[in-house]
Amino acid sequence: MTQPPKDGTAGPTVRRMLLGAQLRKLRDAADITRADAGYAIRGSDSKISRMELGRVGFKERDVADLLTLYGITDHEERQTLLTQAREANTPGWWNRYSDLLPTWFQPFMGLEAAATVIRTYEVQFVPGLLQTKDYARAVIAPVDNPITTSAEEIERRVRLRMDRQQLLARPGASQMWAVVDEAALRRPIGGTDVMRAQLEALIDATKLPNITLQVLPFRVGGHPAAGGTFTILRFREQDVPDVVYLEQLTSALYLDKREDVDLYAMTMERLALQADPPSRTAATLAGILRET
Repeated sequence: MTQPPKDGTAGPTVRRMLLGAQLRKLRDAADITRADAGYAIRGSDSKISRMELGRVGFKERDVADLLTLYGITDHEERQTLLTQAREANTPGWWNRYSDLLPTWFQPFMGLEAAATVIRTYEVQFVPGLLQTKDYARAVIAPVDNPITTSAEEIERRVRLRMDRQQLLARPGASQMWAVVDEAALRRPIGGTDVMRAQLEALIDATKLPNITLQVLPFRVGGHPAAGGTFTILRFREQDVPDVVYLEQLTSALYLDKREDVDLYAMTMERLALQADPPSRTAATLAGILRET
């Protein structure tokens, strides 16, 4: 059974993005259009675009045909790229939960697992990577239809969320910077006992060197993230751009254009300036805990 990664090595999603970037560079160097490249592999320009963005898996035959079209004849170079194509198709550790994951969420699993820095703003809930098991269960259960969703499936969803959290505890753990709206900390998800345990867990999390947690208090009023929750993911590999993840009720957006990412990065910086400083977070959480 595939397990969550124990280190910061790139997962299949980032491998696809890296290989796609290499193929795009080779196509540009050969001065070949996406339409011509698509025709060569019995596809379309949109298929080439998806491949170069790492949004789809790679067939070795397609990669081999593209390398021939781009004039790559060196045996060692071809074998290296074909090996990368095979590795990019290796299922991620979350594959055993694939029946639970909507197709639009699965790319996020790969990006999150490979990210070295995760920056997030949360307005409704405690960030998933910092949730306790009981809090996660309380968040997950109401979303599902109790008539069609079994208790076993709910527990599998909870285990998935707990497995995701290993990326914060593994060797070379990801850095996490979270700004959480005060409303999320005062909403009694799961009842008083569950919420108190969650607040205590967050206080413990503030002591970890790779986690920065800030609270955006009610007194701030209006702020630049009025549009809601977002996550920014950064990767070790220089050829992989930062990605902004925006989750909606039945879909998600993945933004990697420089101007979009820069806008969200500036928004995150402004939120951090408006929120209470990290040094006050534990005291703020303790105060909310006393009132809960």
